[in-house]
Amino acid sequence: MLLLNASGCLDALTAPELARSLDAFVTKTVTPEPRDGNPPVRIAETDAGMLNAIGLANPGRDRFLAETLPALRGLGGPLWVSVGGFSAAEYAETCAALADVTIELNLSCPNVDEAPESAAEIVAACRAATSLPLYAKLSPATGEIGELARAVEAAGADGLSLVNTIRGLALDSRLRPTLARASGGYSGPALKPIALAAVHACRRVTGLPIVGIGGVQSGRDVLEMIACGATHVALGTVLFADPDAPERIREELPVALANAGFDNIENVFCAAQQPVFSIGN
Repeated sequence: MLLLNASGCLDALTAPELARSLDAFVTKTVTPEPRDGNPPVRIAETDAGMLNAIGLANPGRDRFLAETLPALRGLGGPLWVSVGGFSAAEYAETCAALADVTIELNLSCPNVDEAPESAAEIVAACRAATSLPLYAKLSPATGEIGELARAVEAAGADGLSLVNTIRGLALDSRLRPTLARASGGYSGPALKPIALAAVHACRRVTGLPIVGIGGVQSGRDVLEMIACGATHVALGTVLFADPDAPERIREELPVALANAGFDNIENVFCAAQQPVFSIGN
């Protein structure tokens, strides 16, 4: 199992020791052209999580390749590059320019306009452009996420990242939206049951590696992701409040395993996929 960060939840160049405490670092999403993102207010806390409407702010592909990526390589760990765009061709062009990384295709950002092509069409275009590992990051708002998982696998995806944020809205004391864009991507503890359901559903239909993302804050949360079928786990919103979360969670894992009645983490994999029988069934 790899422990990663969720894209956009950690600046490795600002917090290099935190990035090194992970098994791999996932960059913010890179788009072909520079983006300032959405106007403020772009982040707001809620009772059970956080809303963000950053809008894929990034320096653009050329500057990322020339400046950011070489600096990130200096950290010494494995890199995953989150790739975005507004057409399949844009995604593919960025993928073709990358080397020696794992690519996570951001197919589900709720804070920008989406490409007109389907997720499978984007994956297929990127597969034709690169031989690098491709992970498809999917939205929990999809009607049948298992079918989408099948489609991106058939198109050439090597893995899945589940899930991205889900659209939400919060109001301030004057009953106005807290975010300038009104709605944004909702993350944090309240997202975990949604992420678990997506991982569980996709594991039933695919053998691809799955990164479980959403509401992970503890060793127990990691075990729940793995029990539903995740092979790797990413930390997101928790990193804003607890930069020691990766080490703390690793320390919590043995206790969480024992409390769940398991000797090792390998035996936890897909435990929640087993049918549960009770007297009278």
